[in-house]
Amino acid sequence: MLAFVTAIGTAGYILIEGLSALDALYLTVITLTTVGYGDLVPQTTAGRLFTVLIILSGVGSALYLFTAGAQLVLEGQLRDVFGRTAMQRRADHMKGHVIVCGYGRFGRAVAGELARSGAQMFVIDADPAREEELRRLGTPFAIGSAVEDGVLDAAGIGRARAIVVATPSDPDNVFITLSAREKNPGIRIHARAETEAGLRRLELAGAHQTLSPYHSGGVRMAASILRPSVVDFLELPLPDHHPGIAIEEARIGAHCRLEGTTIGDVESEWQRVRVVALERAGDPVRIAPEAGTVLGAGDLLVVIGEREALMRLAQEIERPPSC
Repeated sequence: MLAFVTAIGTAGYILIEGLSALDALYLTVITLTTVGYGDLVPQTTAGRLFTVLIILSGVGSALYLFTAGAQLVLEGQLRDVFGRTAMQRRADHMKGHVIVCGYGRFGRAVAGELARSGAQMFVIDADPAREEELRRLGTPFAIGSAVEDGVLDAAGIGRARAIVVATPSDPDNVFITLSAREKNPGIRIHARAETEAGLRRLELAGAHQTLSPYHSGGVRMAASILRPSVVDFLELPLPDHHPGIAIEEARIGAHCRLEGTTIGDVESEWQRVRVVALERAGDPVRIAPEAGTVLGAGDLLVVIGEREALMRLAQEIERPPSC
């Protein structure tokens, strides 16, 4: 509106007062901003009447623009705008990250564990009231529905390695699973469901792992009653249960130093670490593999032990071949 009034005012002063384009623009601007230096004023009656119209139609727009600009700065909205832009640029460079759809109790627990593990993630939630909490999380996020294609695209769905579908709606979870499978056929999909029917439909939609928090919680509680020692052992790797112990997986890359060594060599070199399972392409998972098993490129080790030892083992496996 302000630009329109400025253009009309400039053209009017050129036609009515015979001013040059620069003088007409100058007179229009000082009129709209209520500065009025007095060095240039309308000389004709028609010019004065035209000035009255410009003041009535344009001064309000100018004052509104200045007030809105001050509000952006004083209330921090300008900072938020630039913050969102920087966050989206950060998200555009993410690759191999995890997308968490839904930041309720379930999604919050997943995001918290991913954050503790140092995994890159992008969180999506439809509730604007959670924006400040997500900002404190320190990870890229979007306020919107993951059902919308644009929201998933902003989260980098094509470059993500996994997605956690954790909204409270089974139909939405099924739709998001289908969208994720379409946009990234290689992504791993982990989804929650509220009902047994929801679990079946998520599996049909292509989810790799489906979970009902209520069912899983009930089974775990029953297991704690029937086999408490077993449950305590299985919970050792959980950070809240024992922060010094973890269970991790590591895949041996081509030309890794560990290629050609045995499981016994690994356990001898990295004490306080035990290989509990071995997955090899084309073979079923081997639980408690023999110490003499020779490791090759592509083997996936599941190891349990002290966190520091596991971190050193992971660094050795992920070290570039040139090292």
